[in-house]
Amino acid sequence: MALRVARRSARRLSMTSLIDVIFLLLLFFMLSSTFSRYGAIDLMAAEAGQGVAADSRPLFLKLDTDQLSVNGEAVAVADLAATLQALSGDDASKELQVLLSLTPGVTSQRLVDVLAILNRHPALTVTVLG
Repeated sequence: MALRVARRSARRLSMTSLIDVIFLLLLFFMLSSTFSRYGAIDLMAAEAGQGVAADSRPLFLKLDTDQLSVNGEAVAVADLAATLQALSGDDASKELQVLLSLTPGVTSQRLVDVLAILNRHPALTVTVLG
């Protein structure tokens, strides 16, 4: 007696469920991501001949991982704008030169926060020291 072997027909896979899963993943990633515009800080290279008047003394900012000091006095980052306003005096157009010194370990976010505050002051020349 001969055994009869049934040939299995190759069934084609349905792509519908795969397309559904891919669509759901695409929808999930689109809805869970944020579409926000990142802030930008204008940085300009120094040009030849730029300088500050000899009668003004530069301000020295030292940015550390946990504190900020202006001319050796500790200042909170939130109070930096008020400190710069007080140091510039009544004349808002008086040009100030700021030397910004970074200590090793300062995060880029902390530097950007301080540069954003310095960028709001109208007549300020910032030089970042290594």
